[in-house]
Amino acid sequence: MILISHRGNISGKILDMENNPYYIDTAIFLGYDVEIDIWAIDNKIFLGHDIPQYEINLNWVDKRKDKLWIHCKNLYILEIFSIFSYELNYFWHETDTITLTSKGYIWAHTGKQPIKNSIAVLPGVDEDINYCIGICSDNINNFKHE
Repeated sequence: MILISHRGNISGKILDMENNPYYIDTAIFLGYDVEIDIWAIDNKIFLGHDIPQYEINLNWVDKRKDKLWIHCKNLYILEIFSIFSYELNYFWHETDTITLTSKGYIWAHTGKQPIKNSIAVLPGVDEDINYCIGICSDNINNFKHE
């Protein structure tokens, strides 16, 4: 089972820390993959959910590429990744509850399970996640020993 920390959260939401590079590195150090939100604005790369907050660079992303699930927050970063990076696992969605990542994973939000070979994103308590190959959660530590 692939265990994915949602924006760096492990044992509950900490809004002030989400997408913080240090917070993300902590989750990776603890053995989790991490879903991040990434923007490109004026030739700069940023992490942040609703707004670009933490400036990073493509080298930062490249060093962590095997552990990142990248939510492209604007079309500019999607274009950059689609042209220059075949090794990253990234996706784009706005109001869609299901999308495919660049590596072919089904990324499915709450209420859409069971879907075979999918990633259950923020699964609900009553959701059947037995067919999933991964889970993305703010409380991913709860799934560590399942």
